[in-house]
Amino acid sequence: MPADVMLEDRLPTPHEHRRLAEAVGWAHAFDWPSQPASLAGSTLGVVAVAADGETVGMARVVGDGVKYFMVQDVVVLPGRQGQGIGRALLARVLDLIARRAPAPAFVTLFATAEGSALYRAAGFEVGDMTGMVRVVEPRP
Repeated sequence: MPADVMLEDRLPTPHEHRRLAEAVGWAHAFDWPSQPASLAGSTLGVVAVAADGETVGMARVVGDGVKYFMVQDVVVLPGRQGQGIGRALLARVLDLIARRAPAPAFVTLFATAEGSALYRAAGFEVGDMTGMVRVVEPRP
């Protein structure tokens, strides 16, 4: 990951979320009026912020916060892709899940074709359901 980018353990603001989602062509995937409530209901999030203050990436997790976690909305601005930011965001949310889960947790996600390699490299695999699954062991 570039030295000028730091990760912040927080959810993206509605403005940050929309800006990033629209930058990667996901404007159609959200109901924008309800998105603030959706973000507020999230389990956890991580935001990648450049030294100049620009939010360049995000990842959030939804679920019960105990046993079931779904990685949602992993996004990096197109001009910052390929720099390891997505890998760092994913690694951080998996670490936060491992610290939070009191027992082995099911972590699921749905991947775009472009994102599949990132998730496979992080240990996710196609299971017997639509989507991808990984078991994350708890960490003290």
